Amino acid sequence: MDNTFWLVDEQFLNSVEEELETLRLESNALATFLVDKDGQLIGSSKNTEEYDKTSLAALIAGNVAATGGLAKLLGEKEFSLLFHEGVNEHLHISLVMGKLILVVIFDDSTSLGLIRLRVKRAIKNFEIILDELSNTASLKKQESLFDDVTEDEIDNLFNTGD
Repeated sequence: MDNTFWLVDEQFLNSVEEELETLRLESNALATFLVDKDGQLIGSSKNTEEYDKTSLAALIAGNVAATGGLAKLLGEKEFSLLFHEGVNEHLHISLVMGKLILVVIFDDSTSLGLIRLRVKRAIKNFEIILDELSNTASLKKQESLFDDVTEDEIDNLFNTGD
């Protein structure tokens, strides 16, 4: 699957943001984000204005990459879950199909157990969304308007007859 495809697919983005908002509400989290492994923000839940999303996405991806290096040193493929506990806010970071990073920011008004439970369900839902996107992308590639256009036809089209 081409990583840039989900950035222009409005249906995918709507599904992602709906799932992120559901996760935020059901887990009583402060905010939820979906980031790709390159540090690009895919989507976020509502009420995230207080966060610098661009920096957060880049730093989270860096954190996951660094932790991936540690995992390899220990003979693991990767660590699929990271948890950072702060004084006021905590981060729960999970990989989704090895392609995306799900981030949940929460405080002491909710429990880590509830976060983990809701994240598990959200990951399953994101996997379904990604599978649907992959199938849609395959169909769009097959239905391209220019599949049957040859290079000679393109040359003839732009040939000025000089």
